[in-house]
Amino acid sequence: MSVKLRLNTATATKVVLAKIGNPLREEPLQTSREVFQIAEGDQETLTGLFLKPFKACIAHRFTHHASLQQHELNNCAKAIFADEDQLLPKGVEIAQRLYAKSNHPNIKAGDLCISMLKEVHIEGELVNALCILKSDSVVPFLTITPRNGDLQLSTEHGINPDKIDKGCLILNYWAEKGYYVLTFDRSGGDTRFWVREFLGVEAVPDSAFLTNAYAKMAVSFLEEQQPADDDTPPWETATAAKDALDYFEDREKFDLEEFGQTVLKSPDVIAKFDEHRARIEEEQGQPLEKSFEISKKDLTKAKKKIAAVLKLDTGVEIHIKPAVSETDPQLERGYDDNKGMKYVKVYYNKDLSAS
Repeated sequence: MSVKLRLNTATATKVVLAKIGNPLREEPLQTSREVFQIAEGDQETLTGLFLKPFKACIAHRFTHHASLQQHELNNCAKAIFADEDQLLPKGVEIAQRLYAKSNHPNIKAGDLCISMLKEVHIEGELVNALCILKSDSVVPFLTITPRNGDLQLSTEHGINPDKIDKGCLILNYWAEKGYYVLTFDRSGGDTRFWVREFLGVEAVPDSAFLTNAYAKMAVSFLEEQQPADDDTPPWETATAAKDALDYFEDREKFDLEEFGQTVLKSPDVIAKFDEHRARIEEEQGQPLEKSFEISKKDLTKAKKKIAAVLKLDTGVEIHIKPAVSETDPQLERGYDDNKGMKYVKVYYNKDLSAS
């Protein structure tokens, strides 16, 4: 299942704003008293800034253990899509929910933008969407302005659009299934807080999600199998991960049982991989399908991320791409009897960092 989505047709028209503190630190919650109408001349710029983080996100949907009718954010979105005048009261409710969930000492205070967007193109339809963005930090920036025939320099603080920390985009599509939701969390560590506790979403188990999930799982599993004190070079682990992903490359459909027999082979390794998969499922809060159509586009992205890192106790780190092992001998390992130390010798033709 692959949904065709285009964001370049959308326009942000109005915004509800909030400052979200941490209740544990007795920091306050401040919300808009009225909706901020985005000036027509600013709409194109702000829309691009709001939507930029969502261009490579995995699809999610709202979920609730009992019923979607009991899901707070689902109900807020439903009310806003039915009546735009609900943007302010329901936007305030969203801010209040986020404030109530921000009760962990590691969660930072930040600025919240809840924006209404028109005409997002999905599956041949133009639908409205709700964009929720949270920035945990402000950055200084300089402005040079004319004054009394001269120029002056001033410093201000504001949100860096390229470093917005968390966000979600709720499209008025699949309403009966929990809406089509894109979400991101740059901090990584707070993903459970943002994705599960605040948003209450689960990934849509389409081919893109499952290809990403199993590709990452195969890589992390193989890395986990290398003992910390093992002399096996890390680039060999990267090569093993690449070989595992080659299974995806050669097939149109993934089958877990066949993957185990073809790639993992050993019953002990298969059993360990099953344990690893169970751990991932628990962390994500949802089971993973054992058979699915492979998304070649997402597989290519996963393969590009594979790299080995050799961390040495002398403070040196060597980053090696898996392709290096295919053109040996570019790397040579050994032991120097005079120094009583191990070494890695690297052969090369040109220093690309100098060009």
